[in-house]
Amino acid sequence: MKKILIFLLLINISTAHGEIQNDKLKIEITKNLRCLICQGQSVYDSDSEFANSLKLVVEDKLKEGMEEEEIYIFLKKKYGNWILYDPELTKNTYILWILPLLLFFIGGVIIFKKLKTRNL
Repeated sequence: MKKILIFLLLINISTAHGEIQNDKLKIEITKNLRCLICQGQSVYDSDSEFANSLKLVVEDKLKEGMEEEEIYIFLKKKYGNWILYDPELTKNTYILWILPLLLFFIGGVIIFKKLKTRNL
């Protein structure tokens, strides 16, 4: 009888651990998804009907055993690339990735030239 209780306890602990990991993954995924109704809010932060339904979809997909990348692929097929806050590097998103570096470089050149002219 004690062995059965210990076995059941171990199963309960492992199940709880799996649920905690799924909850953490659900939070991570929903923070990276853009709410299409609320401007500038993630699905995690939003309380719109769309965000609540998307949270349920993510939860269901995790229960089905889908990985994080598979969920992102599923959602991109359904809603497009704009649903993700962290877009992939493609020919359409080069400007998003290169523009900050370009602005930083140009700003550094301007500052360098101003300092150089001041010291002359």
